[in-house]
Amino acid sequence: MADLNDRQIEILDKIGIDIWRRREVRPELQRELHAIDEIPAAAVSDDSLVGHIDEAPGKESEYLQQLAETICKCRKCPLHLSRTRAVPGMGSPFARWMFVGEAPGHNEDLQGLPFVGRAGQLLDAMIAALKMERKDVFIANVIKCRPPDNRNPLIDEIDQCEPYLHSQLSIIKPAIIVALGAVSAQSLLKTTDPIGRIRGKVYHYGETGIPLVPTYHPAYLLRSPTQKRKTWEDLLLAKSIVEDGN
Repeated sequence: MADLNDRQIEILDKIGIDIWRRREVRPELQRELHAIDEIPAAAVSDDSLVGHIDEAPGKESEYLQQLAETICKCRKCPLHLSRTRAVPGMGSPFARWMFVGEAPGHNEDLQGLPFVGRAGQLLDAMIAALKMERKDVFIANVIKCRPPDNRNPLIDEIDQCEPYLHSQLSIIKPAIIVALGAVSAQSLLKTTDPIGRIRGKVYHYGETGIPLVPTYHPAYLLRSPTQKRKTWEDLLLAKSIVEDGN
């Protein structure tokens, strides 16, 4: 942890992860876990929130934009009847990190953007702790439309929507996939094992062979902040994979 600067240590402190350093450890790092309302969202420029895909030259950006337009017109399952907006995803077409959640929630359905609520603020802080910003990564969900009352996605809904996510992964070719939560991890890994059993390990996504690390969903961490340290360990595991691939 010696390479963390004061800003990164402050962010980790705010998401509830104690960082132990030798004698120079600061007293404020001993504080109790902060409430999520005290966590500032990572710096995200207004420009990066325009549309679903950040502007960038090259075919990757064009292909992702075309895919996003297709997703927004999708009628493959009944979820299109109740959605306000589809949520294709957002971020860099050249992202090395791809974070995959479960499904859009209320705020995401209204704005058409992933992870914009309180869980999104925590995800932003997690990304900032990795010395990145939201615009540096790509954030998506297993399914692109909000299930009624935020229920878990049905198997048929996942099956209908998975090709979109697979296409995004094929275009971006990230160095790592971080599966956020049980539904995401189980869908991507084709397993029914609970997230507590499968986290902390490295897997690979389908035939692509892209390394995949499951961890807890930010919304779960809001309810169970004691699991934040395990999530940070998972993120460090993912970071080691990315760095080893350089």
